[in-house]
Amino acid sequence: MIAGDLPLERAGRLALLVAGLGLSVMFLAIIHGEPAHSLAGTAPAAWAAGLLAGWSLIAAGLGAWARRPWSRFGPLTAAAGLAWFLAEWDNPGAGVAFTVGLVLHAACPPLIGHAALVYPDGRLRSRLERAAVTLAYGGAVLALGILPALFFQPAGQGCGECPANLLGVFNDPQAVQALTRVGIWVGLIWTVLLVALMGWRLVRSTAATRRLTAPVIVPAIAYLTLVASSFQHALARGFLSNDNLERRLWLGQATALVALALGVAWEWVRGRRTRSALARLVVELAASPPIGGLGAALAKTLGDPTLTLLYPLPDGRRVDAAGRPVKPGQKQEVTPLVRGGRPVALLAHRPHLLDDPRLVEEIAATARLALDNERLQAQVRAQLQDLRASRARIVERGDAERRRLERDLHDGAQQRLVSLALSLRLAQLKDDADPDITVLEEAEAEVRQALEELRGLARGLYPAALTEEGLAAALEALAEQSASPLILRRLPQERLEPNVEAAAYFVVAEILKRSRPRRAAVDTVHADGRLVVEVETDEQPPQELTDLEDRVGALDGRLLVQAAPEGGTRIHAELTCE
Repeated sequence: MIAGDLPLERAGRLALLVAGLGLSVMFLAIIHGEPAHSLAGTAPAAWAAGLLAGWSLIAAGLGAWARRPWSRFGPLTAAAGLAWFLAEWDNPGAGVAFTVGLVLHAACPPLIGHAALVYPDGRLRSRLERAAVTLAYGGAVLALGILPALFFQPAGQGCGECPANLLGVFNDPQAVQALTRVGIWVGLIWTVLLVALMGWRLVRSTAATRRLTAPVIVPAIAYLTLVASSFQHALARGFLSNDNLERRLWLGQATALVALALGVAWEWVRGRRTRSALARLVVELAASPPIGGLGAALAKTLGDPTLTLLYPLPDGRRVDAAGRPVKPGQKQEVTPLVRGGRPVALLAHRPHLLDDPRLVEEIAATARLALDNERLQAQVRAQLQDLRASRARIVERGDAERRRLERDLHDGAQQRLVSLALSLRLAQLKDDADPDITVLEEAEAEVRQALEELRGLARGLYPAALTEEGLAAALEALAEQSASPLILRRLPQERLEPNVEAAAYFVVAEILKRSRPRRAAVDTVHADGRLVVEVETDEQPPQELTDLEDRVGALDGRLLVQAAPEGGTRIHAELTCE
């Protein structure tokens, strides 16, 4: 709903209120002027019951419309209250409004059925429901209203007291009787169908949904059942009347409509009570909030000891208030608490606990500040947990790297130097005038091999080009030494901080080393205090990137793995340079 719609909605509610005042005054004037032809009769208590039923529906509808502007339930209920007053307008005392009464005297029941079927979310849920509502409107307005009115001329059919029928085109009493009888039969069908659909909805609903909808749907079922009884009573004579039984049924209908309005009001009262209970809990927690206190309070209030409050992190993880990753139980449902179209928290709970959408809205609205506070603390604690884990991994990898270097030196260069020492010792033992050329040549080869291995180790530890000339030169050297083609796109021409250059270089080098692609491309952009490095390969990403994530994260950066547009993998690293 956009802001520009608000004045229109207020104008619509005001128009309904004014229409209700006018129709209720007309209602009293008609039954006071012609009580013998009215359903209310001469009893003031019946007049009061009729007024109470109509105004209860109007008030309930306007209140529901204000609380849920997007739902059709409120306007339909208020319109049903207006239509309730029109049932008396086919009275000879209606004057110029007599024609409106002929057409709309049966309009209230389909409006009530429609409103009950769309409660509380404002929509019909199946084609059968849409067909039943269409049949109800057609049967009430067309079959019982417009079609008989076309063939009804009061003066020509013995109703000398009746005002002129502005819709009457023909004067055919037999057609009026036949069409009215058909309308009554159709009315009996659609009322029974609406009652069956509402009863089926209650049976299929969960316990939470049933607690929400039953205070409205049950009175609606009672009302339509009484309307169906009125249709059944009218079948024998072929027209609707106002005999003693009809008047008692009308009073029963008025009582059911008042109960329906009270059911709508009860939803508002229950929502207020829930909001008050949550508000008290939030105030209590604000004084000295323990870790996870909000989730425990909600679990107690909602009566679900398994309830867990989770907070989503930008990387997709879900953590509890202590920042620990948590997965909902297999038998739990997850309900998001949404504000501004964005989930701010998640509730893992037993099935069907939060089927009432209003309850979810109340929790999100009332606990807003507490949720924001605990969510921010959970994110900070999760970051601390990640930092501790990262430090532990760095120490562990440092120890592992030391062990690898010791092993490489022991098994490689050290063994060759030992062999060299033995060769030189043998040469010394020979006669000085006749040195063993073969031994010396072997010693020289061992020296060269040992030097080459030491240089290789040194380059693997930290390339000299990176120290002396910077990231661009180091990547160019890496491309020359790479066994597969490495395309270098944009490279930074300026020198950056040593730790940033080192992190960027080793991200590229390790990805190439671990994935061994047939082709790869590197692109770097330095702007706005950040260095962005993208590596595209034609292979799947390496299995282990945690150490690179830690290295990048230590510089307040991030490492993302994405699918490349041309296939393969794109590694996206962002590093802070300031």
